Amino acid sequence: MAQNYLDAIASDPTKMGWMKGFPPKKDSIISAIDGSFFEFPALRYSVCHMRQFFPSTVVRSAENNRFNFESALDKELDKVKFTPLGSKEDITWQESLMKVYTDGIIILHKGKIVYERYFGALKPNGVHTVMSVSKTFTGTLGALLIAEGVLVENKTAAEYVPELKSSAFGDATVRQILDMTTALQYSEDYADPNADVWIFSAAGNPFPKPPGYTGPQNYYEYLQTVKKSGNHGESFGYKTINTDAMGWIISRVTGKSIPELLSERIWEPLGTHVDGYYLVDGAGIAFAGGGLSANLRDLAMFGEMIRNNGFFNGKQILPSKVIDDIKVGGSQEAFEKAGYTNLKNWSYRNMWWITENENGAFSARGVHGQVIYIDPKAQMVIVRLASHPVAGNQANDPYSLPAYNALAKYFISKK
Repeated sequence: MAQNYLDAIASDPTKMGWMKGFPPKKDSIISAIDGSFFEFPALRYSVCHMRQFFPSTVVRSAENNRFNFESALDKELDKVKFTPLGSKEDITWQESLMKVYTDGIIILHKGKIVYERYFGALKPNGVHTVMSVSKTFTGTLGALLIAEGVLVENKTAAEYVPELKSSAFGDATVRQILDMTTALQYSEDYADPNADVWIFSAAGNPFPKPPGYTGPQNYYEYLQTVKKSGNHGESFGYKTINTDAMGWIISRVTGKSIPELLSERIWEPLGTHVDGYYLVDGAGIAFAGGGLSANLRDLAMFGEMIRNNGFFNGKQILPSKVIDDIKVGGSQEAFEKAGYTNLKNWSYRNMWWITENENGAFSARGVHGQVIYIDPKAQMVIVRLASHPVAGNQANDPYSLPAYNALAKYFISKK
């Protein structure tokens, strides 16, 4: 059943006064204990303050050699027009921002900031949860370790993490996990209160379990319970637990947590300015599949580094062959079986979404509207952080995907 939500202006968290005062008024308090922090419109505040609700662990930014973007703001971008999917009426880029409940948006062209805006609870020096964009960082680290020979893509998960042997992941290869072509008995339908994703979430909940709870106590315990359904390698199935299995494999072979490794290999070398953080479960395990919060400009640094084939801030941060492997894309045949109507001909590789379009664009995507979108031909990087009331990207893709194409055409025409 369709719901009528407050629009982006009416639901502005600064106007609604969440968690304001010392102490806050009773009706302005939102909490992880009762789940109110993740209900709309309170969600619009929470996305910028996740560590107020859950324990977390830091992703350290650079202490020196911090990178600063040059700016060449382009006032014409607000006027760029496009037709949303399923519509006959054009809207402008500026109008589209509120349609998707944008909290922060930055556009780079040829490495310079040409557009930057902040709304709601997000400030330039703040952080915002990136939801499933977190997966892309885990996938990129996995691809890096393959390039360095630390991981072998055709080896199985059980060869690296024997505890997974009896689970569905046991005979899945590293490549199948990275590309999410595993055959798992697992539902990630956020609209279904009985979906497996909520059992996984309960395992990762760091607070005391309810009386009578006998399930897994943390993320890794849950992964060991996942059953197989079908044959690995045949179909793409977007399931967060693949990323957390990959995170376990990465941590086992490196002896470092995902936050530690991300900081050491990517975040500090980029020259980032603001510490990020991951939410952790009761065992201190970082939620690799969706727990990262980070700064908008720092995320743009990551996107620009990827666009430049791993080179950024005066150094080769990732081997160029890692980026080449992402751009290769995954199996379009396997992806098609997932039935994404707005993502025709796309594929998935190393936890990146590959458009397979003529510009070779690819992206990191997260629920409620998070995205890092890279268009090599247009020399464009877009990072958007948002708090759309609907989790699934099908709610904002009709506005987002044609908008990105319109911006790419605009930049290409300027050459």
